[in-house]
Amino acid sequence: MNLYDFQYRQYLFKRVILGIFLIMALFISFITSILLGPYKLSVSEFFRYIWAVMFRSISVSKDVQIVYELRLCRALTAVLVGAILGVSGAIMQCVLRNPLASPYTLGVNQGAALGAAIAIVYMGGGVLTKTGEGIIISQPYLIPGMAFMGAMISVAIILALARIRDLTPVGLILGGVATASFFQALLFMIQYFSTDVQVAAITFWMFGDLGRAYWDELFLIFIANIVLVMYALYRVWSYNALLLGDEIAKTLNADPKRIRLESMLVVAVGNAIAVSFVGIRGFLGLIAPHIIRMIIGGNHKHLIPYSAVLGASLLLAADVLGRVIIAPRTLPVGIITTLLGVPMLIYLMVRRGDKY
Repeated sequence: MNLYDFQYRQYLFKRVILGIFLIMALFISFITSILLGPYKLSVSEFFRYIWAVMFRSISVSKDVQIVYELRLCRALTAVLVGAILGVSGAIMQCVLRNPLASPYTLGVNQGAALGAAIAIVYMGGGVLTKTGEGIIISQPYLIPGMAFMGAMISVAIILALARIRDLTPVGLILGGVATASFFQALLFMIQYFSTDVQVAAITFWMFGDLGRAYWDELFLIFIANIVLVMYALYRVWSYNALLLGDEIAKTLNADPKRIRLESMLVVAVGNAIAVSFVGIRGFLGLIAPHIIRMIIGGNHKHLIPYSAVLGASLLLAADVLGRVIIAPRTLPVGIITTLLGVPMLIYLMVRRGDKY
């Protein structure tokens, strides 16, 4: 066996082991997320309920059904949103040729936050439950709709600049940063002139909550997930070609400009749908692809699906941690992902050194 064969076998072994580990981590996080909560459930009750749902041959208590309806929907939302973020980060880092690229780069999250703030402040989307007791989102479909519109406006601006000025990847990143800053300034201005209740409602929405999405919303997130993942897998060869540079990609029959614009649009729409229902999620789209790339390299044939599974596992784990760390209160998952993502990103930068 020559050195090349040995290295290739080593790569295949590492890829298989990583895949098994990620699937096990996802399964354990998923089961833990469902069993965790004030209403205690055992593993046997969990499988009994799943059996009852599949075959309708065993009766379960109504309390168990209600708990599973809520927790199962929450866990599935975390899986789908985490997968969207993981795949989006891998795509963005490739097409923009920037290791710091993520859905944040396009200003999607900032546009969504601005749209949600407009709905809360000017359309009555956030109100007090009782004086001094807390905030609820009173318009569950108005706010996601406005958040989606805000996210898509930011995307439309970037894509228009790309078409009109024929921007390079660096230009697209700068355009995204400028658009995000502009929307952030508008958001600050709205908050400045808002009441305490309205500011609290905006902050509550931005923290994010996986429990906001129910089965109808989950179906839309599922469709967005399938479209994004299928498109990414369809473009795997083109993404690998882009790693060699635009000129070489052209010789390999890959149109860099078209692929870049298509990818940004698909990523933006998928993230806009996810963000509009569950709020802003920080750093997952940035961290997940880097971890996979550090272990098995940058071949998008494996990077795309592995980033999806890791993104889902990380978001599930963050949600579980947020429900445990200050129980019985729940810490918003957006805070957890940011707190964990920042030191992880710094570690990856130190580990990789001059490769960044």
